[in-house]
Amino acid sequence: MRWEPVRALPVVNAAVPSFGTVLARGARNRCPHCGEGRIFDGYLKVLSECSVCHTPLGELRADDAPPYFTIFLVGHLLVPFVFWIEKAYQPAMWLHMAVWLPLFTLLSMAALRPIKGATVGWMYRLGVNEELVAAAVRETPRPVPRPDA
Repeated sequence: MRWEPVRALPVVNAAVPSFGTVLARGARNRCPHCGEGRIFDGYLKVLSECSVCHTPLGELRADDAPPYFTIFLVGHLLVPFVFWIEKAYQPAMWLHMAVWLPLFTLLSMAALRPIKGATVGWMYRLGVNEELVAAAVRETPRPVPRPDA
């Protein structure tokens, strides 16, 4: 009797990844569903769909949440240092502006993209568009291991 490989394995629907997983994938510019495709085309433009699993990412609109989270985070990181420097050394206002404004700008620009990616992942996980999540889960085949192998 000759051995023949299994040509078509049965498929099982993949579950939506966990909350931490989709946040981490989004922050790393990876598709929240498969973790392989990219989210962004350029600095902040979300691709219409994942190039690997074809999850329609363009339908997940983050809008104003990422800038809000970025300002909140960067502000909470830097404002205590601004107050501490002011209390301890009382530098001139021009020096505050020359140091803190560029620092706030650079940190905000560096944090905005990962925060927007994490927000897109969060929206995907929460099922902001239930049809989108259901379609992505249905279309991602996963092979089922054979018990006799």
